[in-house]
Amino acid sequence: MVVDDDIGLLLSIKATIASSGLPEPMVVADSRTVMDLVRTNSFHLLVLDLIMPHIGGMDILRQVKEEFPTTECIIITAVDDVSHAVQAMKYGAFDYLVKPVNSEKLIITVNRALERYNLRNKLALFEKKPSYTDLKNPAAFEAMVAEDQAMAMVFHQAEIAAPTDYNVVLTGESGTGKEMLARIIHNLSNRSNGNFVAVNMASFSKTLFEDDFFGHVKGAYTGAFSEKKGFFEAAQGGTLFLDEITELEQALQGKMLRVIEERELYRLGSTESRNVDVRVISATNADIEEEIKNGRFRKDLFFRLNMFHINIPPLRERKDDILPLARHFLRRHAEKNDKNIQTIDPDLVECLLDYPYPGNVRELENIIAKTVLLEEEPFLSLASAQEIKSFRPPAGKRGVGLMPLDEIEKQHIMHVLESTGHNRTQAARILGIGLRTLQRKLKLFDCNRTMP
Repeated sequence: MVVDDDIGLLLSIKATIASSGLPEPMVVADSRTVMDLVRTNSFHLLVLDLIMPHIGGMDILRQVKEEFPTTECIIITAVDDVSHAVQAMKYGAFDYLVKPVNSEKLIITVNRALERYNLRNKLALFEKKPSYTDLKNPAAFEAMVAEDQAMAMVFHQAEIAAPTDYNVVLTGESGTGKEMLARIIHNLSNRSNGNFVAVNMASFSKTLFEDDFFGHVKGAYTGAFSEKKGFFEAAQGGTLFLDEITELEQALQGKMLRVIEERELYRLGSTESRNVDVRVISATNADIEEEIKNGRFRKDLFFRLNMFHINIPPLRERKDDILPLARHFLRRHAEKNDKNIQTIDPDLVECLLDYPYPGNVRELENIIAKTVLLEEEPFLSLASAQEIKSFRPPAGKRGVGLMPLDEIEKQHIMHVLESTGHNRTQAARILGIGLRTLQRKLKLFDCNRTMP
């Protein structure tokens, strides 16, 4: 539905949308009728004029989002005011367009808004415990060893976001695998044939920023003996990954925003604009809402970057990933160091499960790598794990007295499998159950994904 008190503009927008192949929109000139229409129809998208008699677009936006939060809204106005744009985004608007609206930009924005509507409604399906077996492209995630339920949700979110052209923000503590997930999203996207350019934003100052991101022409400054592509042009048709995005200096955030909004840039020393066709995936381990609240990060830039958000939980919150990852790193580093170590001693297993991993997956790999290097036994022992052997979990966390029965069974089966080098026939014999029963239990535990 398109809402504007200007009948001429209404008909123009209607014709533009219909001629693009999209469904013909309902057009409404009297803003007082909008909410009744919204309540009696399943609108996916509203295009709202900001300033109208009776009820303004901002008031309609706020009311629509309160009652129908999944309905997307685009604000159109003749007032090019950053404060209005920020307020509209705060209330939940998909975008804010300034009159006169370019027809091509309008259609692109409408398509993206409808795409996000479909995206959000698909995500609602995964609130019922997503499964690894439901992934459409499981092979794409092989590099990120995981069994925990929390990571199943992360993988599904990545798989849903990848085919869209949305800018994505990845959050999570250092060492959780944000860049790895960004690469997976790129590889699953329609931009997979383009470059994936990764940049750490903490390393740029004002003097380097424009040259490195926008490039320069020959003779732009003393020493510019040839032209140079910046990161945006290097990622043309592909993905630009901005790690530690909150580290970008405030003075440079506006320059970044302009390129993302206008999808064009000027090389240093040039007056010729260059088209920018790049998807931006950003990552941060900081509390970005706190950064915005304290005035260190621009809210309008965040809105442009955060069309889709994925949070990767820390390793301590996904306990079911610890042992699969430990076994994965054991195989990798045992092979690298030419050592025949295939199992992990139960005492070390217990310690690995209890350790809090402030450095997350990266720290776990470092622990296993160093332990493999020091190990002289045919199994990985606690004695060789110098990083964590002195660690003792808080009182009350040791033992299994308060664990569910199925968890005790799972840990015991995994312990026996570790002890037998994952020989299932031998493990079944020790457990006193048939091989088929063991296989059925492993399938129930969903442990087959990373086991040899």
